Amino acid sequence: MKRLKNFILLLIAVPVIAFASEEGPSLDKAPVNLSDQASLQRGARMFVNYCLNCHSAVSMRYSRMEDLGLTENQIKENLMFAAEKPGETMTVGMDKKEAKNWFGSAPPDLSVIARARGSDWLYTYLRSFYRDDTRPTGWNNVVFPKVAMPHVLWSLQGEMVPVMKKEGEHEVIERLELAKPGSVTLAEYDAMVGDLVNYLTWMGEPAQLERKQLGLFVLAFLAFFFVVAYYLKKEFWKDVH
Repeated sequence: MKRLKNFILLLIAVPVIAFASEEGPSLDKAPVNLSDQASLQRGARMFVNYCLNCHSAVSMRYSRMEDLGLTENQIKENLMFAAEKPGETMTVGMDKKEAKNWFGSAPPDLSVIARARGSDWLYTYLRSFYRDDTRPTGWNNVVFPKVAMPHVLWSLQGEMVPVMKKEGEHEVIERLELAKPGSVTLAEYDAMVGDLVNYLTWMGEPAQLERKQLGLFVLAFLAFFFVVAYYLKKEFWKDVH
């Protein structure tokens, strides 16, 4: 009995320990709005122009972006640079072995990255790169230390550098400062990253809005059916004593 009790306590403690070990930098809230088609369209353009060179999205077909209010011609002219037919999936020509030699690991597929990492994590991560000459790519990240991925959006954001502070015997990053401006302001960059994360969130589950709307209809039906069933039960059993 004592062993069983200790085993149950261990099972309860494991998630708490895991959560404590994974605690890292605080995450900013991502401006996710899946009903904002303009934001999703801008995010799709960002994804194709900046992410699809290295990262694939094999679970997503180009034709699915018609759900964002785009026509087939608009998709072909503005978003299809690595495919010939809208029904094709978003693949890349980069060889995985070569990518591993270049970056240390092959770039992951981004089909469900927002579901795996979380929208807030992605939003904070893409805004947390800073210059680090000790890294092979010249970049590091506050959210993902020693990341293999270079800062592909640096020309937009500019070059950020860390401001350090002392915690005990160690120096830690207090915040990031802009050392060299990019082609857009930091506020504009945050908005662009917000659009990209919005699109990645949508891509992880394109039917999410429809699922939630259907769920509301189902709950409303169940509530109505409960009332009907309750009064039917009362009617059927009124003469039973």
